[in-house]
Amino acid sequence: MNGLVSLFRSLEGSQTVGRGPGFWALFAIVLAIACAYPLFSDGYTVGNTVYFFVWVFIALSLCLIWGYGGSLSFGQTAFFGIAGYGYGVLTINFGSAYGFTFVALFLAIGMAAMFALLLGYFMFFGRIAGVFLGIVTLAVTLMLERFMAQTAGPEWRIGSARLNGFNGMSAMPPLTIPWPGGPIVLIADIGLYYFVLGLLVLVYLGLRILMNSSFGNVIVAIRENPERAEMLGYDIRKYQLITFVIGAALAGLSGVLYTVWGQYITPSSMGMTAASLPLIWVAVGGRSDLTSTVIGTLVVLAAFQALTIYGSQYALVFMGVLLVLTVLIAPNGLVLGVMNWLSRLISRYRGAK
Repeated sequence: MNGLVSLFRSLEGSQTVGRGPGFWALFAIVLAIACAYPLFSDGYTVGNTVYFFVWVFIALSLCLIWGYGGSLSFGQTAFFGIAGYGYGVLTINFGSAYGFTFVALFLAIGMAAMFALLLGYFMFFGRIAGVFLGIVTLAVTLMLERFMAQTAGPEWRIGSARLNGFNGMSAMPPLTIPWPGGPIVLIADIGLYYFVLGLLVLVYLGLRILMNSSFGNVIVAIRENPERAEMLGYDIRKYQLITFVIGAALAGLSGVLYTVWGQYITPSSMGMTAASLPLIWVAVGGRSDLTSTVIGTLVVLAAFQALTIYGSQYALVFMGVLLVLTVLIAPNGLVLGVMNWLSRLISRYRGAK
């Protein structure tokens, strides 16, 4: 019982914004609205909202690695693509019977995590840091993207799964739940919406607990002053590697859910544009806080999609301008800045009373 109480207390702490009954009451209201949303919306809009939710996982992964850990990574889309292709290969070869799609989901995430473990070992134990870490992860991402783009020939297959080069893989089965009356298929509608929403809430709360634990405090200490953390007896390489692998697993989860949502995956999901967009979402939201990252990602994604109506080039220009303004005006994040301002305003109001 005491352990459960301690776990709930870890939802609040110095590493995350938002605490007290007011914050959690607002959280419950937003969650209730999100649960009721499909009942008052059409199928297309619900499916589009699932698309937004899917990208929040990769944003949270970058928030963990870059915002809390201080390691700028362009490799999140590489893990995204590895897991997406992994899910496609497994399900095309073995089908969806007996709930295998969920087994494939975990195996695909494991593939991304194992690749991150191997890559991260050589980077962190090789003392690669700062801008060089960003260069290495970007090079790996672009290398994977170029490799997958040239797999168009019939010889590029894994079992029954054709990789298909630029066209990517398609027609992989969606998540399927075995049920006595017939399997429940989670396509891009209400079923998948609630599944992804539930995962998003669990991941968000789990990351809050993780970052407010002693592990999270050490990660932030390493970000602020790695030499001092090492002098205190912490093996900073191990902490950085664990953080990197957790972030890769979250990016892999995003890749699998994206593949499930659209039932396709292409090399462009690992391209330069795809690798840079999560950095903009996280920077605009506020890379050092989970809540601001979630809000910022959803808001920027909605704005980006609205602008693509007038042309994708305008949307990309808008994203570039938004990043420049964020760096100049609010380097800690626009959403986080607004949240801190509201917090100070509420504190002054309470003090005046």
